[in-house]
Amino acid sequence: MKRLAVVAALTLGAVAVFAQTPRTPAAQGAELYIISPADNATVTGPVTVRFGLKGMGVAPAGIQLADTGHHHLLVDTDVPPLDKPIPADANHVHFGKGQTETTLTLAPGKHTLQLILGDHLHIPHQPAVVSQKITITVK
Repeated sequence: MKRLAVVAALTLGAVAVFAQTPRTPAAQGAELYIISPADNATVTGPVTVRFGLKGMGVAPAGIQLADTGHHHLLVDTDVPPLDKPIPADANHVHFGKGQTETTLTLAPGKHTLQLILGDHLHIPHQPAVVSQKITITVK
């Protein structure tokens, strides 16, 4: 029982500290976009996705520099909550080493792709720097 109380207190403390984490400001006019593939493109797999960013720089996760962040690719999902770290799973692909492109193996059919920039802690900037969502069809 005592152990459960300690775990609960630590969890609540971590949540309280995290809730106080300020969001990193984005550079005014920053723009994030998908260079390729084009919206509504029909492609064969594997699919190479190239990322574009204007008005900010790219830095690896964990590196805190003004006006920088790193890419996260949203695959077949919507933008996650903007006040929490971006999840890491098959639908939220992290590029914490500063990568600006990737190759994906996607099942045949329609898919959506969208980019969101995360700060050194994987939290979206304020305001969020998000690309337009595109749709592709994989043959």
